[in-house]
Amino acid sequence: MSARDFIHITRPQRVVFGAGALQHLAREIDALGARRALVLCTPEQRGQAERVADMLGARAAGVFDRAVMHVPIETAREARAEAQRLGADCAVAIGGGSTTGLGKAIALDSGLPIVAIPTTYAGSEMTPIYGLTEQGLKKTGNDVRVLPRTVIYDPELSRTLPVGLSVTSGINAIAHAAEGLYARDGNPVMDLMAEEGIAALARALPAIRAQADDIDARSDALYGAWLCGSVLGSVGMALHHKLCHTLGGSFNLPHAEVHTVVLPHALAFNAAAAPQAMARIARALGTPTAPQGVQDLARANGAPIALRDIGMKEDDIDRAADIAVQNPYWNPRPFGPAERDALRALLQRAWAGAPPG
Repeated sequence: MSARDFIHITRPQRVVFGAGALQHLAREIDALGARRALVLCTPEQRGQAERVADMLGARAAGVFDRAVMHVPIETAREARAEAQRLGADCAVAIGGGSTTGLGKAIALDSGLPIVAIPTTYAGSEMTPIYGLTEQGLKKTGNDVRVLPRTVIYDPELSRTLPVGLSVTSGINAIAHAAEGLYARDGNPVMDLMAEEGIAALARALPAIRAQADDIDARSDALYGAWLCGSVLGSVGMALHHKLCHTLGGSFNLPHAEVHTVVLPHALAFNAAAAPQAMARIARALGTPTAPQGVQDLARANGAPIALRDIGMKEDDIDRAADIAVQNPYWNPRPFGPAERDALRALLQRAWAGAPPG
């Protein structure tokens, strides 16, 4: 079979991967030509951020510990003001997607370079995509200024990530690769990375559940997250991500858990329109079908499979369907206003935890 026509963009970014890689942070800041780093984290990761600041010594300008899900515009403004007040010339974001997202919000206005140190499998560190939530609506954009200049992947830092969050974060990563496989602007390089990323995470998550601090499993998961995040940063996302942005931004549902619950149903919705993508996903998972394979991976490893179990009210399904069909993303099966009833049915199944149909 001849290669299809495609365009592939390689973005300038430095990746440092390996157990113990955190020790190279000062070197990486120097390589950026920076001198004063503001360390960003969530309130829960304050201790980890302070250890990073201690490692940096005089290179640390301070710690800002108010990163939260979906990056409220008010928090972004506070962090930008703090970076300016402290004279920071770069930011170090240690944590998951919330912290990386806050770093991106700072970079968007100030142009400060970001060093990302992921401790989850969210993949945001590999993308020029940012999100900000204002007045209950999450808006996303794409700007190369927010792409972290350097990413340090140290599997040691994820050994204490709770098993439940490890599983949902890993399936969140799988969602990036799965949608990349039927992206309108996909290409053969991304297809290879997507399938390998899904396979690495499908191997890693059961091993992490069996032994949370297994460094080989943690390395596999972080490797998979890097690949899946690279796909997210290179090609467009579709229905699944639109639904998750709607549910997360408008109903304040937890990000990784929403991805975990919704993905099997979004894949089922698209299955007939994207058969080659479904075959690749199923092969990577080692299962007969992609939608059921994802739900089985979640269930077998203790992750939620129903929106009602992560805080969504049944009364909100209609509003969610209405929001989702506004300004729809490109998708192999269109989902504009004419598909509103089909989307509502999808959300009902996801709310109840029914098999993807």
